[in-house]
Amino acid sequence: MSTNEHWQSRPEGGGRFAIWLIRSIALYGGRRLGRLCLYPITLYFYLRRGPERLASRQYLERALGGPVSSWQVLKHIHCFAATILDRIFLLAHGEQPFEIETEGLELLDERYARGHGVLLFGSHQGSFEALRAVGARRPGMPLRVVLDKQKTPAMTELLEELAPEVGKCVIDAAQDGTSIALAMAEACRSGALVAMLADRGRGHEVLRRTEFLGSSAPFPISPWLLAHTLQVPVVLCFGLYLGGNRYRLVFEPFSERVEIPRHDRGPALDALIARYAKRLEHYIHVAPYNWFNFYDFWQDAPPAAEPAADAVRERVGV
Repeated sequence: MSTNEHWQSRPEGGGRFAIWLIRSIALYGGRRLGRLCLYPITLYFYLRRGPERLASRQYLERALGGPVSSWQVLKHIHCFAATILDRIFLLAHGEQPFEIETEGLELLDERYARGHGVLLFGSHQGSFEALRAVGARRPGMPLRVVLDKQKTPAMTELLEELAPEVGKCVIDAAQDGTSIALAMAEACRSGALVAMLADRGRGHEVLRRTEFLGSSAPFPISPWLLAHTLQVPVVLCFGLYLGGNRYRLVFEPFSERVEIPRHDRGPALDALIARYAKRLEHYIHVAPYNWFNFYDFWQDAPPAAEPAADAVRERVGV
């Protein structure tokens, strides 16, 4: 299997039975037993998922600045497995089993209080699920999450069985772009937080390249076009896994309004993506085993036609 295969073409790991089994062990045997099961699971994926293993090694060499051992690759996979397991407990029991510290939550409060919605841009780093702790601490602050349900259908199905109300708050990224934009616009009009991942482009998306961990890497432009269209504050969010039962939620104001001038569109997008990439790189150095893009992130992407920002604006009615 080629390491430059697009991430969407890789099959979901484990399948329904494996995910059901670990969920059952976790819920009925407890978190301690569930975490013991992570060791054979980690070894299984290390041995069976060659492209992901190689991608992990290549990424860690960039993040850590030199050759890495098999033990470090195993640690990376184990960290990922631990955050997946914790999704079960976060959905079933909330933040009760965890120590979740927050940084910058008061800055998020200030922007939310304006009543026009807030965009939360995250990444495939740590646990995006841990952001739901914000909902528990701020029950009057509705959260909508843009996620691709089709990429991991078995995981999505089983987790939504645990918390059906959470599934209703998901904006499915597998929809067409217009439907996603309309759903996000409606959520913002109702004053919700709308969270999405901004570091990975889907197969049909337009990407622009910026410097990232020592080389040029592709990032999607659609989050920034949507931010320009919706004209609400953008806050960066990072749910860092610190080991054991500890997480840190970090919120960083990024922009009060994203403006992309029609006559200077390319440079404006490049500047936005470069700023985002630098903050992502910062938190990768803080927690290098937390970044979970198990494919060749730096690969060349096929060209695609850029959507017109004005056309998107017209479709969502803002």
